[in-house]
Amino acid sequence: MTKLSPLQIERLKYQPKLPASLQNGINSLEMTEGSATESVADQQDIQNLFPNTYGKPVVTFKSTQNSKQTPARNVGVILSGGQAPGGHNVIAGLYDALKSANPESKLYGFLGGPSGIIDGKYVEFDDEFINAYRNTGGFDIIGSGRTKLETEDQFHESYNVCKKLGISAVVIIGGDDSNTNAALLAEWFVKNKTGIQVIGCPKTIDGDLKNDQIEISFGFDTATKTYAELIGNIQRDANSAKKYWHFIKIMGRSASHVALEAALQTQPNITLISEEVEAKKMSLSSIIDYMSDIIVRRANAGKNFGIAVIPEGLIEFIPEMKTMIANLNDIMAELESDPSFVNATTIREKFTIVERRLDDENAKVYNSLPSIIKEQLLADRDPHGNVQVSKIETEKLLIEMLSTKLAELKSEGQYIGKFSTQSHFFGYEGRCAFPSNFDADYCYSLGYNAYALISNGLTGYLSSVKNLTAPAKEWVAGGVPLTMMMNMEKRHGAMKPVIKKALVELNGPVFAQLQNNREDWAMNDRYLFPGAIQYFGPSSVCDITTVTLQLEQAKTLASV
Repeated sequence: MTKLSPLQIERLKYQPKLPASLQNGINSLEMTEGSATESVADQQDIQNLFPNTYGKPVVTFKSTQNSKQTPARNVGVILSGGQAPGGHNVIAGLYDALKSANPESKLYGFLGGPSGIIDGKYVEFDDEFINAYRNTGGFDIIGSGRTKLETEDQFHESYNVCKKLGISAVVIIGGDDSNTNAALLAEWFVKNKTGIQVIGCPKTIDGDLKNDQIEISFGFDTATKTYAELIGNIQRDANSAKKYWHFIKIMGRSASHVALEAALQTQPNITLISEEVEAKKMSLSSIIDYMSDIIVRRANAGKNFGIAVIPEGLIEFIPEMKTMIANLNDIMAELESDPSFVNATTIREKFTIVERRLDDENAKVYNSLPSIIKEQLLADRDPHGNVQVSKIETEKLLIEMLSTKLAELKSEGQYIGKFSTQSHFFGYEGRCAFPSNFDADYCYSLGYNAYALISNGLTGYLSSVKNLTAPAKEWVAGGVPLTMMMNMEKRHGAMKPVIKKALVELNGPVFAQLQNNREDWAMNDRYLFPGAIQYFGPSSVCDITTVTLQLEQAKTLASV
C-alpha cells in the first residue's frame, strides 16, 4: 500500500456532514415535487430533442419517521472532464447511501471517464477501496476522461455494458458538457425502454455550472482558496522586493468566477473580468490603456510593482478577438482534413492558409498578433471544437503589449518608472487539492443525494444541495431536471443542445464588491494573505464558504 502523508492520514478520519433530511438514510425519505419546468432558452428545440425527459419538476427531500425497504441495486459511476477537488467524496457519499439502503447493492466505477462505460472497463468498490480515498483530492480513484457520449453506437455499447453488470442506474460526475452527455444518455435510455436511470452531479472549478437550484459547483471553493493562497504568497513577495509586476492568469475557461473570487480574497491591484470587457466592448488596446494607466500612476507614487489577475478566457471576450476566434473555430473544423494545411511544413505556411480563409477584418486581427499567440490559436481544439484558452498565453501577450505602450509613454516623458515582469498561470495547482471542509461536506452530500434521486425512480436529473451558506444540517437536498438548464449553441459548426454556462453577472453583488474597491486596491496595496486552506481549528476559519457564495446569498462580510 502507498505510504500516506500525515495530512492524508488525518483527512481520512474526517466525517463529512450531511443535510438533516439525509441523516436518517435513504429509506426514510419523502420526495416533494414542484411544478413542471422548461429549458432556459430554445424551449421548443430542447423539447423536441428530449421528448421523454423534458419538463420534469424540481424535487426536494425531507426525512420522515417511516422506513421503507429498498431493493438491492447495481449502480455505475463516471468521473468526466477535468478534475475538481471533492470528486472522491461524491463517490464515497454515493457508496455509503446505496450500502445503507441495502448492503447487497453494488457500486461499479468506470475507468478513464465516459470511455469506461463504452469499453466495459470498470472496478467494483468495497469498503477498503473507498476508505482509502475519503476526503482526498484528485480523480485517481478511477481516473477521468473527456470522451463525449453522443452517438447511437456509444449509447448501445453503454447499454450492453450496463446490462452485463446488472446496472440499473449511472451517475455522471462532471461539468456542463459532461452533464449534457448525461442528459443525452438519459433520454436514450428512456426512449429505448432500458430501465436504466442517469443522474448527474455538478462538478467544475470554473463555477459556471450554477443557477437558482445549483448554488455552486463542487471544487470551486477549494480551487479558489488554493489560488488565493498562491496569489497571497506572490503579493507578499512583491510587497517585499518591490521590483516586479506579476501577471497571474487564473484557470476558469470562459467565465471569470474563479478570477473574481480569488481577487476578492486577495485584493490585487488590477483584476480583469472577461464579461465586463465584452459588455463594455473593450478592445485589446483599451485594455492596455486601462492597465498602463494604473502602472504609470503607481510608478509616479514610487511603486514599480503590482499584481494583475487575468481570467483564463479573457481573449475570447475581447470583441474583435471573439469574432475572429469564432471564425477561426469554424475554419479549423474544415482544415483538420485539408491536406494543404495538414501537410504544411512550416508554421508560417499555416498562418498564411488561415489568414486567406478568415474574413478580411478577422484576418487583420489575427495577423496583428505575435507569432507565439497566432500559433497557440491553431492548437488542437477541445472535444467541442473550441480553442483551448488555457494554452493561449494571454498574460504574456499583455506583458508584451504593455512593454511597447510604456516605452512609448517613456519616450513622451509620461512614464518614469521601471517595468520588470513575472508571469504565472495557476490552473492545475488547484484542481486536485485536498478538498476544503466545505467541499468535503458538499460533495459527500451530492453523492448521497444522487442515490436518493435514484431510489425515487428519477432520471435525467442533476443532484442539487442548496442553502449552502447555512450550517450543513440546514442544507436542502433535491434534484433539478437537466433539460431545465439547457439551450442551443454552435459546436463544430452545428447547433447542439448544451447546458448554458453561468457567466459573471455584472449587475450582481459579487462583481459590485470588486467594482466598489478597484481604485482603492489599485493604488493602496490592500493585499490580503489568506494562507493555506485550514482544516483544523475554529469553525469560523475552517468552514467558511467563498466570498462569491456569501455575497450571492446576501450574507454580510465582516472582514471586507
